[in-house]
Amino acid sequence: MPALSVPLIAPSILSADFARLGEEVRSVDEQGADWIHMDIMDGHFVPNMTFGPVVIQSLRPYSQKKFDLHLMIEPVDFFIEAFVKAGADQISFHIEAGPHAHRSLQIIKSFNVRAGIVLCPSTPAVALSEVLDLVDIILVMTVNPGFGGQKFIESQLPKISQLRQMADATGRDIRIGVDGGVSPETAPLALKAGADVLIAGTSVFGQNNYRNAMNSLRGTK
Repeated sequence: MPALSVPLIAPSILSADFARLGEEVRSVDEQGADWIHMDIMDGHFVPNMTFGPVVIQSLRPYSQKKFDLHLMIEPVDFFIEAFVKAGADQISFHIEAGPHAHRSLQIIKSFNVRAGIVLCPSTPAVALSEVLDLVDIILVMTVNPGFGGQKFIESQLPKISQLRQMADATGRDIRIGVDGGVSPETAPLALKAGADVLIAGTSVFGQNNYRNAMNSLRGTK
């Protein structure tokens, strides 16, 4: 399926005010977020730690939008069920996190949630060529995972274009997102390359008006 004409915006709560996280989720929901993006870090796969299923479950009443989980953890399989029960609507994991990506995708889809693969900057597009039949979401890291507020890596743009071609060739409805350094300046580059989901942390939560910030990313302000 071709890229969406209007991109989906998924604010990353990693950049939200953790002292009032429920209110922050409700606010971006009401002001136009399409998905709520949640970065799950284990201090092992990436050099940082965030939160787990208990926090996701506590946030579920604050929004009916899709809870989009980005697992930066290893191993992956053992934790999938807990995240689904906590309220995840879609779960993406790093293909670099283990040798059995196909099995992990099967497990996610067995719970009737959307499944995604995430690629680090050093991982080529071809790495997921054998699992495209199971993938609903492809997330291209345009920074090295683990921290917010990093600079967009423009060398990832050709990878986005290649993945768009690969996804379209399947005839399946596969969304392609970018995560890292997304701003009103870099978003048009990613969208032109073929992305249709923008993960944004400080470009939304670091602004005074969340609605205007998201519209700026969409190019509709």
